[in-house]
Amino acid sequence: MGTAVIEIKNDLAYSFLHNLERMDLLRIVSRNNNSKQKLSERFSGSLSNERVDELQKELKEMRNEWDRNIY
Repeated sequence: MGTAVIEIKNDLAYSFLHNLERMDLLRIVSRNNNSKQKLSERFSGSLSNERVDELQKELKEMRNEWDRNIY
């Protein structure tokens, strides 16, 4: 089957999900809450240094385009 990501708004929902798991209707993959983790920490190291340099160069070129006269 497929995988779905859900947001738990109430602790009572965990017992409901565990009941569904016992009935073999779903499987709980993890109970981790990543929302408290900073995005900078979460995605740190996801890009190589070479790719970061390429993106910085492209951003600099795009910013320079705004200063260029087009007429």
